[in-house]
Amino acid sequence: MTSRLAAVAAYAGVSEATVSRVLHDKPGVARATRDAVLTALDVFGFPRPRPVRGERARLIGLVLPDLSNPVFPAFADVIGVSLAQRGLVPVLCTRTSDGVSEAHYIQMLLASQVGGIIFVGSSFADAGDEQARQLTERRLPMVLINAADENLGVPQVGIDERAAVEQAVGHLTGLGHERIGLILGPWGHVPSMRKLVGFKRSQDLVEHTVFSMEGGRAAALRLLDRGVTGLVCASDALALGAIRAVRRKGLSVPGDVSVVGFDDSAFMGVTDPPLTTMRQPVREMAAAAVSSLLAQLDGRLLVSDEITFDPELIVRATTAPCAAMQTK
Repeated sequence: MTSRLAAVAAYAGVSEATVSRVLHDKPGVARATRDAVLTALDVFGFPRPRPVRGERARLIGLVLPDLSNPVFPAFADVIGVSLAQRGLVPVLCTRTSDGVSEAHYIQMLLASQVGGIIFVGSSFADAGDEQARQLTERRLPMVLINAADENLGVPQVGIDERAAVEQAVGHLTGLGHERIGLILGPWGHVPSMRKLVGFKRSQDLVEHTVFSMEGGRAAALRLLDRGVTGLVCASDALALGAIRAVRRKGLSVPGDVSVVGFDDSAFMGVTDPPLTTMRQPVREMAAAAVSSLLAQLDGRLLVSDEITFDPELIVRATTAPCAAMQTK
């Protein structure tokens, strides 16, 4: 017991005597101090005092599908700092290769009386019907960023996927490319399906795959066999895989094939060659998500319509005039 009191006291920045008073629900403890002790209990996984066990913790779940895509850690970093500045404790939950899923994390967060959840690139619907039911019944504050599934009635923040593809295709068309392929995530993945709407070209030039460099390479090889000279990819990882496919064919980027990515994630400006990509305004989107969550925590009513941000085309060295046009 003494070691537990010491750990909680050190984290909360108070004395062990103050922790004991909070644990026994005794008067004379300032509200801010009490909240700091309760948060420390949540962080260490210790049970709250019985009178306040029904209260929501100051822990905020941050659920991401993985950390391999650089844009997800970017969102996590900005959101985590913003929550911490407001006295909230972010709890990072990401799907693992050994089978720890969104459903498992949601159950863990609910058991901890978490105060709210921000989903980035995933959603509670993807976790399962039971988890969705529990979250809905508890009216837990939630925000979805670039949700993988359709979720009506839940505040969402997203990028204009359709406009992003239209800009990317327009950029390649302006460079003289006529055969342009599109590499998307799995069929049914909502951001990918929204991008598909913006692709006003033959569906024969569309490939769906997993979000990875390997997926991008395999999809690009199939599209290159169909004679494309330009590739628009739904993530930077897919684009890097597509560049590998072009080189495997003995071709060059951008001499023979131009490639456009999506996200403008970390280090895309120093790849070989630097990647042309559609930038997501991560900081602005994260700020909107945190503001929406705070409004829900404060009990303010929210319009559940999606807040949509415009993408920005960042032109670098993976796009160039079509070689076929230059020879005419």
